Amino acid sequence: MKILLIGFDPFGKDVVNPAWEAVNKTSNQIGNVEIVKLKVPTVFYKSINTVIAAIEKEKPDAILCIGQAGGRCDLSLERVAINVNDARICDNEGNQPIDEPIYKDGESAYFSSLPIKAMVKMMKEEGIPASISNTAGTYVCNHLMYGVLYYLEKKHLEMKAGFMHVPYMTSQVVSLSSSLPSLPLETIVKGIEISISAIEKYEKDIRTVEGKLD
Repeated sequence: MKILLIGFDPFGKDVVNPAWEAVNKTSNQIGNVEIVKLKVPTVFYKSINTVIAAIEKEKPDAILCIGQAGGRCDLSLERVAINVNDARICDNEGNQPIDEPIYKDGESAYFSSLPIKAMVKMMKEEGIPASISNTAGTYVCNHLMYGVLYYLEKKHLEMKAGFMHVPYMTSQVVSLSSSLPSLPLETIVKGIEISISAIEKYEKDIRTVEGKLD
């Protein structure tokens, strides 16, 4: 099995991005899974095109994208990506689309095809804080998740794909604010590796409660 593991470069005022730092430190081989790592720019459309080129070259069985969500306290598996770009800040090339569809011929939303509940379960069993998230935002993370799933549907490809948000690294918080939630980089890496093992283990997701009232 081959998994394309994707992390973003730093954006906004951050000089590092825990998504790429963790991806870069993830093992190249986990069980029978070969890991192909890819850094993508935090840029609308360029991020999607970069991943599409890697998909066409590597032909992976699954795609796991990783992005930073400063302020979250755990590793969040995204359930859904919506067809909207609504950028609170400019991307790394100065683009700031507002209230625009990602693809006019795309569905209103696409759902992750990864076994996200199994991934969360396995992480929790190993002491990693994890949960299902029902919003990937409206910035480049949601944009990339939607774009990858859109591409797979339009090309009728059977690859599984989805997105994980990770919190700040502890080393980032030291220079930002001690009140912000964070996790050590080693914990984030461990969570990603466990998630990859879950992708290999579970052809179909498990049925368990991960719903939310708000």
